[in-house]
Amino acid sequence: MKILFLNGWHGRSGGIKPTFLRERGHEVIESELDDDDFFVAVRAARQAFNDSQPDIVVGLSRGGAVAINFETGETPLVLMCPGWKRWGTAMTVGRNTVILHSQADDVVPFSFSEELVKNSGLPPDVLIDVGKDHWLCDPESLEAMLDACGKFESS
Repeated sequence: MKILFLNGWHGRSGGIKPTFLRERGHEVIESELDDDDFFVAVRAARQAFNDSQPDIVVGLSRGGAVAINFETGETPLVLMCPGWKRWGTAMTVGRNTVILHSQADDVVPFSFSEELVKNSGLPPDVLIDVGKDHWLCDPESLEAMLDACGKFESS
């Protein structure tokens, strides 16, 4: 499966999560996102999306906010602790969305994801409570990310 991975603020290519996905046989495209100008980051992500035509978009923190601020059509989203209330203007996500978030997140409150699910009219089970912190780098969180991507593999 081809995955567009959108890192969080100050995130760089080759991190734990995209590497984890690559090691499990997925083609992962990473786009360098501008850290200073959110809308420049959105344009870069949109260009990477248009160029690569991924099967799924994974967005971490600010990268999750980037992911919901450009049109992805029916392409599924896996959002990890999305910082949507801090960046951008989007207030909803589409039906093909799964959100992974830790209630112990001290960077982006878990309640932000609860609100995003409610705003979007999605069932509560699209929000998965996983991990011990904002970074979701523990084995359980990495497996949850892989499982969330796999949910859409036959879509």
